[in-house]
Amino acid sequence: MNPALGLLQPYPFEKLSQLKAGLTPPSDRTPLALYIGEPRHPTPALITEALIAHLHGLCVYPTTRGQPALRETIARWLTARFALPAGLLDPERHILPVNGTREALFALAQAVVDPGRSPLVLMPNPFYQIYEGAALLAGAQPHFLPCRPEHGFIPDFAAVDAATWERCQLLYICSPGNPSGALLDLPTLTRLIELAQTHDFVIAADECYAELYLDESAPPPGLLQAAAAMGNQAFKHCICFHSLSKRSNAPGLRSGFVAGDADLIERFFQYRTYHGCAMPLPTQSASAAAWSDEAHVRANRTLYREKFAAVVRILDPVLPVTAPPAGFYLWPHTPIPDTEFVRRLFAEEAVTLLPGSFLSRTVDGYNPGADRVRLALVPPLDECIEAAWRIRGFVERL
Repeated sequence: MNPALGLLQPYPFEKLSQLKAGLTPPSDRTPLALYIGEPRHPTPALITEALIAHLHGLCVYPTTRGQPALRETIARWLTARFALPAGLLDPERHILPVNGTREALFALAQAVVDPGRSPLVLMPNPFYQIYEGAALLAGAQPHFLPCRPEHGFIPDFAAVDAATWERCQLLYICSPGNPSGALLDLPTLTRLIELAQTHDFVIAADECYAELYLDESAPPPGLLQAAAAMGNQAFKHCICFHSLSKRSNAPGLRSGFVAGDADLIERFFQYRTYHGCAMPLPTQSASAAAWSDEAHVRANRTLYREKFAAVVRILDPVLPVTAPPAGFYLWPHTPIPDTEFVRRLFAEEAVTLLPGSFLSRTVDGYNPGADRVRLALVPPLDECIEAAWRIRGFVERL
């Protein structure tokens, strides 16, 4: 067996199950789950109808590159969404459909990391655990960049020394951030691209929450947008990841794409011809329908905006919290240790949250997720409100 498998840590939800083991919540309380980032708004009919209408495509082997029509649709969406110059994105060279960005985020590390050069893979802390697993199984050492509240919950990239950047082969960034919802602005993205050009590493921008923002007039910026604005019109060193799971409430569709540096896309394509499933044709048709429509995405944001307003209003008097600029999580500080908070809340109120320390690693004695919890506002509004009142009552009893 691959010895690197022994380096993988239990997934946060496995740890959560162990934390709750042996607890029996009150029988008169309906269980409420706000721990997992699985969208629960209905999948738009335009997606399901396109999927059904193209089921006859199951008789055909799909290609790894995907259909030209899908890649062209994605190119149009990226160009409009991130104000890219018309024609800058070539659907043949800059875009590759993938079966959800989870597997693509993992696979990219296997394709770009050279394990013989003592590589580092840098990532935010807290982080999406796929980043760490991808680094370890690619033969690299994860290097964690703490996301501290005094720095707006984004890494302090200026504190990274030149020797670390020189060993870096891959930098994972997540904007909007999971779990904080914090955004990397264009100057920060530009500086990271300059560092990648100087030290020859790849930036993997996880932008899967980028379409869930509260201010309709201020969509989060993206990596390709920053590259184009600074004159890097070939998107060198830059790869972004987008998904329909959060944007379009279609986590079961397993559909996303990677886009950016044509040379990286070509090598990643080569890797995926050996490892990675091509997207089925019905899924491609449903995906093209989703990327072609913005009305359902605006409606989706409205629902999250309503939930943030209601939950923050209930919790803020006892658990100070503010709505983030994007994403669908709240990331409050807890008055007692995060694991005790989550365990007792479940036992007393049948509400399940995720301890922040399960999403992060302790480095130099500091764990940026400790004494925080992640609340995923994915259930319907009435369930989020009920959960907020239960949390408030629990905190008031502490």
